[in-house]
Amino acid sequence: MGIQLVTTAAQLRAESARLLTEKGGTSQGLVPTMGALHAGHARLARTAVEQNDVVVASIFVNPLQFGEAVDLERYPRTLEADLALLEAEGVDLVFAPSVEEVYPGGEPMVRITSGTLADKWEGASRPGHFDGALTVVAKLLHYGLPGTGQTVYRAYFGQKDAQQLTLVRRMVADLNFPVEIVPVPIVRSPDGLALSSRNRFLSDPEREAALVLSRALRLVEDRANAHEPLDLDSARALVESQPLVELDYFDVVDPLTLEPLAENCRETPFRGEGLVLIAAKVGPVRLIDNVPLDS
Repeated sequence: MGIQLVTTAAQLRAESARLLTEKGGTSQGLVPTMGALHAGHARLARTAVEQNDVVVASIFVNPLQFGEAVDLERYPRTLEADLALLEAEGVDLVFAPSVEEVYPGGEPMVRITSGTLADKWEGASRPGHFDGALTVVAKLLHYGLPGTGQTVYRAYFGQKDAQQLTLVRRMVADLNFPVEIVPVPIVRSPDGLALSSRNRFLSDPEREAALVLSRALRLVEDRANAHEPLDLDSARALVESQPLVELDYFDVVDPLTLEPLAENCRETPFRGEGLVLIAAKVGPVRLIDNVPLDS
């Protein structure tokens, strides 16, 4: 049987329960996406299929997390290609609801508040973004909840959206969601650029310029692995030397609190765990990337 497509929460519950029964399954995975899928999403789906008896992927472009209507309208919709990619990876069921299905009364009057973890980095540059993202993630986690309490339930998120992953984990822990959050490493093109649905909007010169983001991250990572001072100033200077790139932020933070680890960045050798975050506009396209440190 090929991949199945459903568009309502009722259909999702019924079909996922049927698949679990037919397969004698004891585990279900959820891969939430906004579509326009690429090899990074394929890795999410592949990981979920390897670890679960039944796998559901969602495709929903969430209006609550877009600051401007033009960005929402511009976001690519490629449903047929997305279904083909997910089917090739072995996903059983795709949930592709309408906006009216997810928000039947219009914009929700009550939504998740992302709290102090969202006050900085992406949250500072995109006010309200994480409130909208967490609201829809909460709904999707509920939609994908298996019908039996005996079923192990996992949801898969890419590490490229590092701050979102941190917030989702915190929401699940703080609000006691019965789901295991599974992080999946970043997938990069051979030249080092982190895969993103937004990359398709880069011109050839802009894409070449965007490579400075991963080069700067590798520079800091290499220094951390060598137990050298991280010297973020010189890494920032590398990014800022590229005229097509407008740097927003570039810092090393605690992976759990997202607070800056300034004391490890300048003159002392780096020890411990950290997360290097970077965000920049390349031409008209906003890109984010990160690399974990563990030395």
